[in-house]
Amino acid sequence: MSTKQLKAFHVVALSGGFSQAARDMGVSQPTLSAHVRALEAHCGVNLLERKNSGVVLSPHGEELFQITTRLFKAEQEANAFLRTKSRRDSGHLRIAADGPYPALSIFALLRAERANMTLTLSIDNSARVIERVLDRRADAAITACRPDDARLHGVKFLSTRLGLCVPLAHPLAAYPDGVALGDILDQTFVMRERGSRTQEVFETSLAARGLAIESSIAVSSREGMREAVLNGMGCGVVTDLGFGSDPRLAFVPLRDVDEGVDEYVVCLEERRHLPLIRRFTAACQRPAPGRLGPALRPQQAGAGR
Repeated sequence: MSTKQLKAFHVVALSGGFSQAARDMGVSQPTLSAHVRALEAHCGVNLLERKNSGVVLSPHGEELFQITTRLFKAEQEANAFLRTKSRRDSGHLRIAADGPYPALSIFALLRAERANMTLTLSIDNSARVIERVLDRRADAAITACRPDDARLHGVKFLSTRLGLCVPLAHPLAAYPDGVALGDILDQTFVMRERGSRTQEVFETSLAARGLAIESSIAVSSREGMREAVLNGMGCGVVTDLGFGSDPRLAFVPLRDVDEGVDEYVVCLEERRHLPLIRRFTAACQRPAPGRLGPALRPQQAGAGR
């Protein structure tokens, strides 16, 4: 038994005859008759009573017709659902990111083109957002962690610079042009957990100069770090992109930290050509300094792993 045979029976039952059913289905009458005969042979019962004026359903045919009516109504509903969901102005993306920017600003750009598009955004550290892509819990990620897994496709699209996050009343807030690493050794720091690319670059820069700092607390999120800074627990280390716009805080660049934190858009290699993922990746690479902020330096697009 096949769906094609069931469809042939259903259309004949609806039309009341093979000639009209063949025209409705766009097939020859012998082909349609062959499908119905094969179905009757398979189930071993007579489904249609052939008469000069057309066909009528047998008792078994009546029961089957009730089933096929539900079946092909569900098929119509499925087709209508898929047509709606494939509209060019809709779609849903699951994005994992190590901060809300630039994911939200990129999504806003896509929403301007696809008014009914929706987004699920998960924020975590750089290492864990990659895990979400590998586990298929996210369609794509924006992360400072350069992908080195052959299963992943990654494109670098901007670089950020490191700086301190301090309260506005803090003495270092008086240096908007920046300070050197040697100038901050007497400060206490709020550290991020392992897995933060920002923290890794900061610690590497200190180690390269043989410098050490004192930490008071370690927190698992950028938001937790900000609150700890505001509560006087120490200075935080952030990128200009990740600093945000809290009016209670100041961003103080680290002048002698040459290495910045690069941002990548990452997806599974096998899924990189899916329409929504491809559009999201393209939007990430689109230069938009006014949207992402003057401190950012968009990069020339290039694929990497």
